[in-house]
Amino acid sequence: MTDTKQAVMKLFGDFTVETTPNSAAKIPDFNNRLRNDTPVYVTFLPGSDVYETVTLAKRLRGEGFSPIPHIAARSIQSEAMLADILERYVGEAGVEHVLTIAGGVDNPLGPYDSSMAVLESGLIDKAGIKKVSVAGHPEGSPDISDEAIKDALAWKNGFAERTGAQLDIVTQFAFEADPIIAWDRRINAEGNKLPIRIGLPGLATIKTLLGFSKAAGVGNSIKFLMKRAADVTKLMSVNAPDKQVIDLARYVAEDPNAGVAGVHMYAIGGLKRTSAWSYALRDGLFSVTNKDQLKVEVDLG
Repeated sequence: MTDTKQAVMKLFGDFTVETTPNSAAKIPDFNNRLRNDTPVYVTFLPGSDVYETVTLAKRLRGEGFSPIPHIAARSIQSEAMLADILERYVGEAGVEHVLTIAGGVDNPLGPYDSSMAVLESGLIDKAGIKKVSVAGHPEGSPDISDEAIKDALAWKNGFAERTGAQLDIVTQFAFEADPIIAWDRRINAEGNKLPIRIGLPGLATIKTLLGFSKAAGVGNSIKFLMKRAADVTKLMSVNAPDKQVIDLARYVAEDPNAGVAGVHMYAIGGLKRTSAWSYALRDGLFSVTNKDQLKVEVDLG
């Protein structure tokens, strides 16, 4: 077994995925897509019903999974509402881990304008939730200045240190490894101690990935897709992040200071295909070609 193959398998050893209430409605049973040891993030989309995430988290727990629901700070209307949601997460869905984000709403609907405000409220800890993920932006964010992102990360590191809270970072997806590696090295130099789970795009057509990328506001590595999209014949071809995975796996294996602890798969092109591909990498059912591509040995459907 090559060193690169081992590094890829290790990187995918505990990969996570996510779903939305709308996507989940099309899946009769998540056991037909995932293994029970794969944690599932439950995405909250602006404008939707906050309590839909509670319902989906409860369903996932009932099907044998560990749900990790999003808490979108700016969509929480009151302190009582946040306390109620957290109580239901724990009481109805056995939630032990949440992800906090500001949320894509310009004006907060209640007292929380950021993930930091939610953390500072103490309500997550009071509910008995043991672990919290926060957002990472390797290519910046269209909604937050780079300086504000830097200050927020420093605050979150300080919060984890002074409270003993178990925090980690889950990043937005990008399409190349270089900006992710540069970002990891920079925040490491600036004092980040929180482990990082890198977001990767799932298997999808170039056209679909472009649509999601523009909506998500991902940065410079979208140029990678634009180059491929310039060839119209490739618009409907399915893209897998082979080289990105290989480059990241090598970086983590070779640099002892790397802060990357795992990967999070955004199932942009559908959970079935992305999960089958991810399990193939986790299980070693693939080979690494001399062109830095991953040739999986399973049917992706």
